[in-house]
Amino acid sequence: MSRTQYARAALPNAQLRIREIPDADTAVLVDRSGVSGALVTEDAAGLTGFRNRCAAGRLLGRTLADSGALDANPDDVVVVGLARGGVEVAAAVAEEVGAPLDALAVRKVGHPWQPEYGIGAVAPDGVLFIRASDGLTDAEVTQAVRAAEEKAAALDATLHARIARVPVAGATCVLVDDGLATGGTMIAAARWARSQGAGRVVVAVPVGAALTLQAVEQDPDVDSALSLLTPFDFGAVGIWYADFHQLSDEDAVALLTAARDREVTTRTTEIAVGDVRLTADLAIPARPLGWVVFAHGSGSSRESPRNVRVATALNRAGMATLLFDLLTHEEELDRANVFDVELLASRLIAATRWLASSPDAHDLPIAYFGASTGAAAALLAAAELGERISAVVSRGGRPDLAWERLADVKAPTLLIVGGADTIVLELNGDAAARLMCPHRLAVVSDATHLFEEPGALEEVASLASDWFTEQFTTIPPRSE
Repeated sequence: MSRTQYARAALPNAQLRIREIPDADTAVLVDRSGVSGALVTEDAAGLTGFRNRCAAGRLLGRTLADSGALDANPDDVVVVGLARGGVEVAAAVAEEVGAPLDALAVRKVGHPWQPEYGIGAVAPDGVLFIRASDGLTDAEVTQAVRAAEEKAAALDATLHARIARVPVAGATCVLVDDGLATGGTMIAAARWARSQGAGRVVVAVPVGAALTLQAVEQDPDVDSALSLLTPFDFGAVGIWYADFHQLSDEDAVALLTAARDREVTTRTTEIAVGDVRLTADLAIPARPLGWVVFAHGSGSSRESPRNVRVATALNRAGMATLLFDLLTHEEELDRANVFDVELLASRLIAATRWLASSPDAHDLPIAYFGASTGAAAALLAAAELGERISAVVSRGGRPDLAWERLADVKAPTLLIVGGADTIVLELNGDAAARLMCPHRLAVVSDATHLFEEPGALEEVASLASDWFTEQFTTIPPRSE
């Protein structure tokens, strides 16, 4: 059998299967024209097409799971939608197959004389596919490619401004679009997936021109291809949908954000430190970049709303988080304990060692995010653990409480302070001068100590996310 999996082969009893899908509309029927035995909808005029991208994606995901295309590596699958329209289809596919979702900013290289006519496509990280120059000079092709690359880079920056890419290295990468017309963007996407080290590349679309699908399945970068509907008289992708509205950048980002939140696995546990048991909350996204352990400030706990908001932002950026109570309820009643940074640091070190030895660690790098007195504890713990800590971020921290050990901190450190928090700003400036590790002092304009001003905490989360991402992607994982 051809590597292309057609709906006729994958769904021998199509009408029954579509009704098994939650939220599926019973108006979804077998295409009576018999073009490919695909599942489609019909309107009063007898035209065939999918109800919308989401409905098509649900069906595509179910068909993909039944086709066997994911069986080679079922526990390591990443679904990547070609932005923008393909992301909506891919979101439904990812939910059906239980895989993480990402979006790829692939862009058509338009002919300079006829921009809607594609001569190829580009994808991030310098990936280029040129189908034909069609009489253009090398300079004209170069100019067209440069214009497409600028559009792709801008779109990629928007899609992944706050949401990290999902690594596809070693995984089965499922490339999804809302349809295949000429196939240029999909070929570029397949090249991108291979360049990122994908173990297998599977192309999946609700509808594709028959000849294009045959060409895509023969591409050396494609292992398997699937289309629910493969008409020879294709026309354009949009005519196969009753609802084919245009997606904005914001729509695509919203789909990625919702998927990230669904993909995060959370659990509450206890960390034993001597005779004390400390409650901890773990949040683990799919294929995380690293771990961030939070150290809360005085009078706070693991449920600090500010730290929880920052942790959520980090989860969406692809980082696992551990928030735990540094003290028991009884210990908190003694105010001396709240400012005992040596005690807090010892608890943080114990939690770090517990995490590093747990199955959840996956040998990933570990970093600290500390607030107020928790920042001092984080700096002391980082000084003690040395290169086992990959990065430190301090939010409105009291580094003066760790003054004697600041020069011993090896981890790249970001000190975030509110511009209106003058006393703490001065303390952090002095601390920055004492740090010997790579470091930076970032000032959030007009923000006070708790960063309660509109947008202030979001800026903290953005700064922290960028800092951790940079360190996690350039520093090898630490081991105990």
